Amino acid sequence: MDAKEAEAMLRGQVAIWHHMFGFADSMALKCAVELGIADIIHSHGRAITLHEIAASIDGSSSPDVPSLARIMRLLVRRDIFAAHQPSEGGDTLYGLTYSSRWLVMKSELNLSPLVSMENHPLQLAPWHYLSECIKDGGSTPFKKVHGLEIWEMASKNPMFNKLFNDAMACTTQIIMQAVMVAYKDGFRFIGSLVDVGGGTGRVITEIVKANPHIRGINFDLPHVVATAPAYPGVEHVSGSMFESIPDADAVFLKVIKHILKNCKKAIPEKRGKLIIVDVVLQPEGDGLFDDVAIIFDVLMLAHQSRGSKERTELEWKNLLAEGGFPRYNIIKISALPSIIEAYPN
Repeated sequence: MDAKEAEAMLRGQVAIWHHMFGFADSMALKCAVELGIADIIHSHGRAITLHEIAASIDGSSSPDVPSLARIMRLLVRRDIFAAHQPSEGGDTLYGLTYSSRWLVMKSELNLSPLVSMENHPLQLAPWHYLSECIKDGGSTPFKKVHGLEIWEMASKNPMFNKLFNDAMACTTQIIMQAVMVAYKDGFRFIGSLVDVGGGTGRVITEIVKANPHIRGINFDLPHVVATAPAYPGVEHVSGSMFESIPDADAVFLKVIKHILKNCKKAIPEKRGKLIIVDVVLQPEGDGLFDDVAIIFDVLMLAHQSRGSKERTELEWKNLLAEGGFPRYNIIKISALPSIIEAYPN
């Protein structure tokens, strides 16, 4: 083995060490969210010392400062937080970075609820069963562990339901901000819009608020719609998307759920369109979100029902054509998913 190959092998070994202990990054991130470290620093309006952080942790009379220092050292190394020594000497000061600003829970846009959900024991357990599910080709990892699909778990477990809804709400808000910026002209000539699987109606409400000419329909299961608050210009309708969808000029989907034929029935043949907000995989891509998208595909394998997956453009093209939408247009936005416009003719 020559020196060049020996160096490559050594780097390969280090890469395995990094991936093997990748969970440590997730757990340190979860710890920071649970302790509210980003909010503590944000509330001071400046970089602060470790002791100032510790003194501000809610519900703690005697925090373990040395352990906190070790967590912060890793998170600084990962550029989640910043650290610097004052020029005049004294304790290290910790500040926010562009990453940790996304963890400030008091901010309108933040990812803390998603961090909490994805790192909850109920969500982590299925990851241990990926190989077993691949071997036996049976149930999904989530169902193998819990005996329920994730949607069933949410309907039966109030704690998990809140965890799940909070995580979905925070990501929806971030994604919809990008959608509204990139697609404001796309809603201009729509008279009525139905959001399929719209939850409590936050998405359709944001669209109607920005486009008052649209009659919004929030469509979801009865137990979901039952808790939805009233919004101006939005009608809540309950039912099953697998049976039928309310008629409208356009159908809005944040995820695809094998209901394309019902979507086609719900919109006008000549001027209707389907608006999908979902991931378009670029396996060889080097865009900002391309690597995250590949991870999301495996996450769906671990957590979602059988057959759920992220799709490449070719897979989208084939799926849409099969569902009666031969024409489509992909619009990239400043978020993980893209907008996919699909037309029935």
